Amino acid sequence: MVFHALSDPTRRLIVERLGQGAASVSELAAPLPMSLPAVVQHLQVLEASGLVASEKVGRVRTCRLVVKRLDTVQDWIDERRRTWERRLDRLGDFLDEQARNDRTNPTNHTTEEQS
Repeated sequence: MVFHALSDPTRRLIVERLGQGAASVSELAAPLPMSLPAVVQHLQVLEASGLVASEKVGRVRTCRLVVKRLDTVQDWIDERRRTWERRLDRLGDFLDEQARNDRTNPTNHTTEEQS
């Protein structure tokens, strides 16, 4: 659900803004080219994913980023990175071995001459 929440560019902008600190829904909506209800829908998706928490005091709803939830995303990304680094290292080792074999056992690559 976290990746779904982050898949939308508007929600990513909201998360980036909340990375600077808590903000009211109105403050979050101000720079966005959409209605306040549309921003609220985006915030609901972010809250459902656990990335954002909000608190209503009087008439003002203040949102904050739940940084701990981003750690889950970072852990997943780090594991994928380690997996691909291991795969690429193995590919590099294989290609190095192939290059060494080609240098020690050169093959005669001749082409037929055409008349």
